[in-house]
Amino acid sequence: MIPAIEFLWFPFLACLVLTGIHVYLGLHVLARGVIFVDLALAQVAALGITVALLAGHAIQSDAAYWYALTFTVGGSVLFSASRFHRAPIPQEAIIGIVYAVSAAVAVLVVDRAPQGGEHIKQLLVGSLLTVNPAEIGTLALLYAVIGTIHWFIRRPLLKISFEPKAAASQGLWIRWWDFLFYASFGLVVTSSVRIAGVLLVFSYLIVPAAVAALLSNSVTGRLLIGWGLGFIVSVLGLVASAAWDLPTGATVVTTFGIFFAAVPLGLGMRVLFRAIKVQGISALTGPGVAAFAAVALAGLLLLVLPRMDHHWLNWLEEAAPTVQFTFLNQDERETYQESYESVQRGLAEMEQLRTKQQEVRWGTQEMSVEMQERLRQYLASRSEITAGDQLALKHLRSKARERQRFWLGLPLLGLGAVGALTLLRAKRSHYRDNH
Repeated sequence: MIPAIEFLWFPFLACLVLTGIHVYLGLHVLARGVIFVDLALAQVAALGITVALLAGHAIQSDAAYWYALTFTVGGSVLFSASRFHRAPIPQEAIIGIVYAVSAAVAVLVVDRAPQGGEHIKQLLVGSLLTVNPAEIGTLALLYAVIGTIHWFIRRPLLKISFEPKAAASQGLWIRWWDFLFYASFGLVVTSSVRIAGVLLVFSYLIVPAAVAALLSNSVTGRLLIGWGLGFIVSVLGLVASAAWDLPTGATVVTTFGIFFAAVPLGLGMRVLFRAIKVQGISALTGPGVAAFAAVALAGLLLLVLPRMDHHWLNWLEEAAPTVQFTFLNQDERETYQESYESVQRGLAEMEQLRTKQQEVRWGTQEMSVEMQERLRQYLASRSEITAGDQLALKHLRSKARERQRFWLGLPLLGLGAVGALTLLRAKRSHYRDNH
């Protein structure tokens, strides 16, 4: 693990550089309400790179960068011109059209290039693992210059982003300031997409700014929270990708999504606890109705669609196997137990072998090319055997579901419906008593 962490040092520095500039720009994007402008400009930059690829230039070449920058500047001119233009089409619609068309044209262009699917994947999730110190240094210097420029012109840009009506009334040169903002923004996006990809660039721009907006009202507070979140997510995402041998860019984006879901959930729980202190147990009526409705829905789905994936029932059966074994006969139970044990042995063995593969990849263990190929073939065959055992388990589970649909589905449907109706009546009665 230590060599893997050392190997991720440069990707981590690249993530910090991305965090520094993208969080600040994300505050402007969020305040302006043009949430997908980053995604659109990133896709425009990706389109420029694909055109360069078709022209015979490598994705990481200087020519591809200038292609992307040219396309992005064109998009910046369009977005700055459309922001305050009086037209029946809102700017978000223009941004969405530009994104969709750019993505479609990029697919058409890449379709003509060899290994087009790999190029699309690289443009989406980037290639953080291959970033080198020279690229990080160049990126940091460029973003430092752009950040310095934004520091000197922060007042008019913040005015336009956070107080657009006041900015318009004061006669600021809105179009020119907007063009400068979008041009510098496009330069940042073009440079970031080369190493981080479209999805990661969008995540660094929007997610920290959105979470910070939930936690603070001041620009300074949002900046500090956004930078802190970017740092934490970068560390956790990269460590998770190394620990579980996952694609780096996709893992970091997923980590952003987890934090984005956790913060509103935590704020909602805080509001609920405050309501309980003020209103007492009656504050739980709403969540209680929702919980009973979920129980009724689970019972209804089990009753009507027993063969669909009922994950809640799968988790319950893993915790208490009797819930499933009760609905299987003796032969089916024995078959299930044998297949289950075989699957567990297969998964444990494959995990050990994949760990060995990872150690070879990180350079902590030596293995000949022939042995690596044998290991790969054995993993493939073992995976097929395990898949067969899992198919047998799925077949037995479907048999149990057919028998559970009435014995579990009907009681759950009744319990959920009665519970929800009872709480709703109690809430109405409480409302009438207090009004």
